Amino acid sequence: MARGNEQRGEGGGRRGRDRGAPVEERADSDIVEKLVHINRVAATVKGGRRFSFAALMVVGDQKGRVGFGHGKAREVPEAIRKATEEAKKSMIRVPLRESRTLHHDGAGRWGAGKVMVRSAPPGTGVIAGGPMRAVLETLGVQDVVGKSVGSSNPYNMVRATFEALKAQSSPRQVAAKRGKKVADVLGRKGEAAAAAADGE
Repeated sequence: MARGNEQRGEGGGRRGRDRGAPVEERADSDIVEKLVHINRVAATVKGGRRFSFAALMVVGDQKGRVGFGHGKAREVPEAIRKATEEAKKSMIRVPLRESRTLHHDGAGRWGAGKVMVRSAPPGTGVIAGGPMRAVLETLGVQDVVGKSVGSSNPYNMVRATFEALKAQSSPRQVAAKRGKKVADVLGRKGEAAAAAADGE
């Protein structure tokens, strides 16, 4: 009986403790690493339960490249190392406008996780919370508005945010796809805007 109580006590406070876990940040040369979530998981084996840790990491160069990964190990540092390695292998490039915000609004969905991201004028800052904020900050966005309207599961939120970012396209990419000049795509905004888009 005592053993059963002890085992329940080990896992009982896990949900409340992990949900409010702070985002930890580390810098590795020009790559910024952020620990988004760490979760203690248990495997039931013949002798009882075997505990290990699962880590969710986001990495980015704050210049338009970002990636995420998760790793599982018996010890927290090893789980973080595995997640970081996976994140660095899965980095994607996202076009940024004036190196500070997104080119256009977007939405992403993964499972029950739904997020919306909007470009913002200078001085807005990063208005987003939790896992979304970690992704946008490591990406290098300085002005953006993000909103999660679905699941608060950090894995789904991160994946949904990445789906929204993958859908981003710059005027240069749209012009190349349509076989036009950047100024033609931007319309009345003029050559100054086209020059800014070319210098992204």
